[in-house]
Amino acid sequence: MDPITILLGIGSKVIDKIWPDPAQRDAAKLELLKMQQSGELAQLSAETNLMIEQIKVNQEEAKHTNVFVSGWRPGVGWVCVAACGWNWIGLPVVKLGLEIYGHPINLSPADLTEMLPVLMGMLGLGGLRTIEKLNGRAAK
Repeated sequence: MDPITILLGIGSKVIDKIWPDPAQRDAAKLELLKMQQSGELAQLSAETNLMIEQIKVNQEEAKHTNVFVSGWRPGVGWVCVAACGWNWIGLPVVKLGLEIYGHPINLSPADLTEMLPVLMGMLGLGGLRTIEKLNGRAAK
């Protein structure tokens, strides 16, 4: 069995459990079949396989004894945490404290537009798009 057939079977079982109303269930299954025909399901299958392979790589990296192999991902995570903490907690507190003591400074918050996608990817929030597509709530 190919991954698309497996996903279609799983999707059909999930639909059966989510929608007890036969009309809604049939409409959802029809939408699932339309997704399969349009190639979206194949794309979702490829994305899922890619995520599974990345998880396997992550697990092997985490087992490694060298900190430069196993520690880079936590290191990036802590840098993101430190940047967010400084940007949204530390900087405002420092600015307020200096203002109270009569030493106002003009410090701008850091531009986090390049860092936040890295953080979102590390947290796995990119997978929500797949769930939205399966639930039919995706912007088309």
